[in-house]
Formats: sequence, structure tokens, C-alpha cells
Amino acid sequence: MLVAFSVAPSGTGSDSVGTAVADAVRVVRESGLPNETTAMFTTIEAETWDEAMDVVKRAVEAVQAHAPRVSLVLKADIRPGHTGQLRSKVERVERALGEG
Repeated sequence: MLVAFSVAPSGTGSDSVGTAVADAVRVVRESGLPNETTAMFTTIEAETWDEAMDVVKRAVEAVQAHAPRVSLVLKADIRPGHTGQLRSKVERVERALGEG
């Protein structure tokens, strides 16, 4: 399964979220799961719900250490029996673009 999520602090009185987001991304990277961070989301690939949600929960907790309120946006692609989709899905689109 792929889980794309965005977590951000709120209620801090500052527009700067970089340090809090970095702490969340650190949790993701230390999890050992395949992952990718872009300007808007971090995507992880996990075998199970429990594995994915554990990482998301710990990332939220890392941000909570910085703020009294946290915003979480989450999107999941649940496809049992498929792995390596973090890269494969992008590669399929790139191939299709090359064929056009």
C-alpha cells in the first residue's frame, strides 16, 4: 500500500513549519520504509495498515511536539500483493509520456 500524507503544525503564531515538518520526515526516513518527500506530501510504501499507520502516527507525534494543534491530510492506494509501486507507478507514467 502507498500512503501519501501531509502533516503540519498549527496554532504556533508563526508561518514557519520547516523544523516541525523535518522532524516528521526524519521519523519516516528512520522507519526504513520506502519513501519519497515532495513539496506537498511524503509518500510511504508499507505491507500493512498497521505498519503504515504506525509511521504516520509517529510523524504526527513529532509535529505535536512543536504545536498545540496539528493538521493531517492522508491518501492511500491499497493494492494487496503489489510492492515497489512507489517507483513503478511513476515509471509507467514516464513510459506513457515517451510514447505520446
